[in-house]
Amino acid sequence: MSAAASRASGATPQAARGGRLVAPALQPAYLLHRYDWSESSLILDLFTREQGRVAVAAKGAKRPYSQLRAVLLPFQRLNVAYGVRRAREGEGEGSEVQPLKTAEWAGGPAMLGGAALLTGFYLNELLMKLLARQDPHPTLFDAYAHTLPALGASDDARVEAALRAFELVLLREIGLLPEFGRVTLTQQPLGGAVRHALKAESGLVAAASGEPSLAQTDWLALQAALDLNDLAALQRACLPVLADLKPMLRSLLHYHLATPVLRTRQLMMDLQNLDR
Repeated sequence: MSAAASRASGATPQAARGGRLVAPALQPAYLLHRYDWSESSLILDLFTREQGRVAVAAKGAKRPYSQLRAVLLPFQRLNVAYGVRRAREGEGEGSEVQPLKTAEWAGGPAMLGGAALLTGFYLNELLMKLLARQDPHPTLFDAYAHTLPALGASDDARVEAALRAFELVLLREIGLLPEFGRVTLTQQPLGGAVRHALKAESGLVAAASGEPSLAQTDWLALQAALDLNDLAALQRACLPVLADLKPMLRSLLHYHLATPVLRTRQLMMDLQNLDR
């Protein structure tokens, strides 16, 4: 695919300002989901770095000759520009769908395939269900961009570490992750000899015998990487504790999503059952 500009069919690429033509401002984005709008058009849910999750209308994107057909793909970094539509009376903030003006492929790694494709859709489902519209999270956007290439790794443990690190960044960014250096209810520092579990309703607590939990040094390593906004260090901190960290994060996510199983997770389980 060429990185040359692919312009929205029928869209005006420039806007008048002070007697001269000015191109719409581009911003990085990823396509999270697409919905049919009409015979020829789509509604897109985009994750942008500057404005968070936004909905845009891509007119003519389904037409066979539309250049957008080759551009509007999931897991590909895009540069997009969209207009501002005035909200109608009675519409809530963030409910409006903006007209897509421009979409360009911004380069990057090849399209995800196989198991990595389903894992990528799992990340998209989390973002769709946990992020409010028009709520910017540039740190999370950068984490998403750096996590996607890791999903194609041949080492399953590294893929799992990348997923756990992304889940931690997501939960922290939306305010659902407690500080890992303290017992949440008492705010006392973690005791060195006691393992602690992460609970949806009570945060970090002393673990019962046999339940998933981490040692003090493990929690502190995760917290240090989060504090530094160092995704690579966070992935490394996740690697040795994957077996216990995964069920705790899954329980926390499902609690806040109010669902026991995500659609992508169910699809993965169904495919695994077919292989047996």
